[in-house]
Amino acid sequence: MSEQNPESAPVEPAALPYKDRSFGLSIFGLLTILLGCLTGLLVVLMLMGVIAAARNTRGPHVNLSAFLPAMLVYGILAVALIWLGIGSVMARRWARALLLIFSWSWLALGGFMMIVMAFMIPKMLAAISRAGATGRQPHPAPPPMGMVMLVIFLVFGFLFVLLPALWTFFYNSRHVTATCETRDPMACWTDACPLPVLGLCLWLLFSVPWMLFMPITGHAVIPFFGMFLSGFPGALIYLAIAALWSYAAWLLYQMDPIGWWLILFALVLFIVSSLLTYELQDAAEMYQRMGYPLEQIRVMQRLGLLAGNRMNWISLFSMLPFLGYLLYIKKYLPDKS
Repeated sequence: MSEQNPESAPVEPAALPYKDRSFGLSIFGLLTILLGCLTGLLVVLMLMGVIAAARNTRGPHVNLSAFLPAMLVYGILAVALIWLGIGSVMARRWARALLLIFSWSWLALGGFMMIVMAFMIPKMLAAISRAGATGRQPHPAPPPMGMVMLVIFLVFGFLFVLLPALWTFFYNSRHVTATCETRDPMACWTDACPLPVLGLCLWLLFSVPWMLFMPITGHAVIPFFGMFLSGFPGALIYLAIAALWSYAAWLLYQMDPIGWWLILFALVLFIVSSLLTYELQDAAEMYQRMGYPLEQIRVMQRLGLLAGNRMNWISLFSMLPFLGYLLYIKKYLPDKS
């Protein structure tokens, strides 16, 4: 593959006539900045909640370290959204590319979450209803399950389906693309590979801090071919995964198919390891090793999340979309056979 510097030469804007979308880029950019500010506020609220729970000695024990990965993810996301919003206002081509990747990811995760909620919410409401019925104190009649489901799906559908669909529709427009390429004609790092490949590279790099935090926040517990590793051996596995993800992301960015094969091989191993471990071991043991309070583990058991081979199905269901996307982007990579 020949060496190239994507920032060394201008790129010709689209030859077809287009409508200038500078105003729309400013509007969506400001909305993206607002999303970033709201995400940052969520981090502050989570931190305040953790501090309040730690001071409440009468309530159940709260695993404070379990909240650190979520706060880290939301903190990074808040900074990234504000940065991307500013880039959209300035009609930068890299901002359009990254916001399109972000909106597609947002929409895909939202659709996946809606499917999961369709199965989980009825079980959660039924468990809450049973807990209220067995309590000693009288409880008011719960609202109809259908009404609760409708409200939840309307709220989450707006936040995780409608909004990302609007972002995707706007930034995927050829008029928006042509506007950014005209106002920012110099090629940049987001032009080095197709956007679907770049999206996977960014997702891999985004997961690296999570892997590095697991030895701290989750006691480095990981399913490993029929057993749960923890402590130093588990930490080594997480460090190896972080290094592999970083290396594979760099190879993919260079359009090297070796990176794709590394991810596929690691993903298949992870699926086999998880299925074998959850088949032989009690999933509750994993959460106990991770330091989850017994109250939370009992709640998961009441919801049926840890019963039978349920964890096997959850693990497989969560991995299949990623595997499907990996197979999808194979067509963008050169065939070196």
